[in-house]
Amino acid sequence: MIRRPLLLASALLAALGLSGCKEEPAAPQASAEPVQTFQWKMVTAWPKNYPGLGTAAERLAERVAAMSAGRLTIKVYAGGELVPPLEVFDAVSRGTAELGHGAAYYWKGKVPAAQFFTAVPFGLSASEMNAWLSKGGGQALWEEAYQPFGVKPLAVGNTGMQMGGWYNKEINSLDDLKGLKIRMPGLGGEVLSRLGATTVNLPGGEVFTALQTNAIDATDWVSPYNDLAFGLHKAAKFYYYPGWQEPQAVLELLINQQALDSLPADLQAILTEAARAANQDLLDDYVYHNALALDQLKQQGTLLKRFPDEVLEALQRESEVVLGELAGQTELNGRIWASMQAFQAHARLMHELSEKELYNWR
Repeated sequence: MIRRPLLLASALLAALGLSGCKEEPAAPQASAEPVQTFQWKMVTAWPKNYPGLGTAAERLAERVAAMSAGRLTIKVYAGGELVPPLEVFDAVSRGTAELGHGAAYYWKGKVPAAQFFTAVPFGLSASEMNAWLSKGGGQALWEEAYQPFGVKPLAVGNTGMQMGGWYNKEINSLDDLKGLKIRMPGLGGEVLSRLGATTVNLPGGEVFTALQTNAIDATDWVSPYNDLAFGLHKAAKFYYYPGWQEPQAVLELLINQQALDSLPADLQAILTEAARAANQDLLDDYVYHNALALDQLKQQGTLLKRFPDEVLEALQRESEVVLGELAGQTELNGRIWASMQAFQAHARLMHELSEKELYNWR
């Protein structure tokens, strides 16, 4: 009789214990915060989807959107759609657009030091320029030059070695340069003007018409890939080499510094690495397509001409003078030129023993 009450008591206690362990209803979870997204504009100096130069900007935008899973999207504007081609730097500096794509020597009137960061006559090759920027201190100097304008630059493409340009008359001596009206921006244009030519700076979209209508007598542009796309072979007969004025040419991504600072760290890294990938991608584009385009130009009757040694020697001498004067304008210019010269001397012997010998023999 005593065992039955004990069993009932034990059962009651067990029931009470189980009810105490019963799970409480889960508290409603707070809704996830919306993902922050950024919609940026990129103004460029190029015609819409122009081979190489224009498509590089579009590919960069596509790469950034994919890498960021759509958190950073970029709308690309061709030259003239939002701002004129030669006003890209100002637009990014003002914040009209967060990004720009162009060539640094287009803004030489605002930033004289910018000319060093596109091309230097008889200067660094594409691989040397990339190495100087990333390993030799060039990037820090470039950023220092643009910092007063609130702009950060990055290399985002290189044309490689260019051609010497299209001429409506043969160049057989230095006298043939005198009085010539030629479209050539940057330091190369300054060198030619010292030798008696008249140089002008025109955006790419105006080059063909100016040459065809004899508003200019000659023009550099880029190399076969782009020159064929513009039909320059239809406006001038003689295609000169080598491209002494631009042994390579950096294309730059301009980033509004305030906009860059507003991005989370991972999106900043994505933009930087996308630019690095685009830089190599565009150089590959030019190596591949230049070879194809040169064959087509030859088939269509283009006459390839080499500048005479006398002309090249004079161009080189004058280039040294022009670069020395530019270096002497400011303390920063002097440091940039000294750094570039030191890197060229550093790389010279290796490339003379390797690439130069290979090209001579193959």
